[in-house]
Amino acid sequence: MNGGESIISGVTGADGQRLDKALAEASGLSRERIKALLGEGRVLLGGKAARQASLKCAEGTPFEIRVPATAPAEAQAQDIPLNVVYEDADLIVIDKPAGLVVHPAAGNLDGTLVNALLHHCRGQLSGIGGVARPGIVHRIDKDTSGLLVVAKTDAAHEGLARQFADHSIERAYFAIVAGLPAPPAGTVRGQIGRSDHDRKKMAVLHELNKRGKHAVTHYRLVEALPGAALVECRLETGRTHQVRVHMASIGHPLLGDPVYGRTPPRLRPILHELHFARQALHAAVLGFLHPVTGSSLRFESKLPADMAALLVELRGSS
Repeated sequence: MNGGESIISGVTGADGQRLDKALAEASGLSRERIKALLGEGRVLLGGKAARQASLKCAEGTPFEIRVPATAPAEAQAQDIPLNVVYEDADLIVIDKPAGLVVHPAAGNLDGTLVNALLHHCRGQLSGIGGVARPGIVHRIDKDTSGLLVVAKTDAAHEGLARQFADHSIERAYFAIVAGLPAPPAGTVRGQIGRSDHDRKKMAVLHELNKRGKHAVTHYRLVEALPGAALVECRLETGRTHQVRVHMASIGHPLLGDPVYGRTPPRLRPILHELHFARQALHAAVLGFLHPVTGSSLRFESKLPADMAALLVELRGSS
């Protein structure tokens, strides 16, 4: 053992299994953790270094996995209040307020959701990649409010990541957009990637552009308002800024969105009076299968006070 390194040894199971699956079953580590350790050259199979996760292995082959000590997270734990909707040993669901950044980054090194989770979940964090950090498997923008699920164990991290990858997660957002969508319900399809004109923005790209990622948003009108509309957007995929980009692409940008649209002149006084300075977007519904127990979980979050107040003012503005 070296510097806190631990060694897991044993023999592989049934013939013909992928190496990452066989080692995960035999060691108790997640497949994602196994893949990372293979990539770091920390796995011996039959006495020889193995790096290929898809390698087929024979039953009874001896293996040795050298697992390094978990490195401390770079972000610091901070006692920041969290609105916890649900929590168990494997995961936690947070109702995030607008204005809270998810990950530390340049300009936001602390005061983030990660800092808060490091404090709240101390000692119970997903260790995928060898770093003690909350298992963030999806994000919502700083100025978007609503529901977010975070993994606390490797098994939960891997299971949730798989559901996000196969688009089986239920996600619904409420957005207040400019104008009245016609038709009142529909589907927006378009590849999303970095804009050719502004690298800080995302855009709907030509379908032949290999930089874009397939994106699908289903929308429906919930309430018609003077000069605006409350719509529900259900995500089939989960791309960066997807709702904001897709709704802007069909001529209905989110009110208050500083990047993808302009608020109609007649509505600007209302936003100004309310000091409403964010995109009017709320992650209202989140549903998924528990990655460990298999039980069905579904959560709903009501509109936050600022969006509710904006609706009241819009209704009375005719």
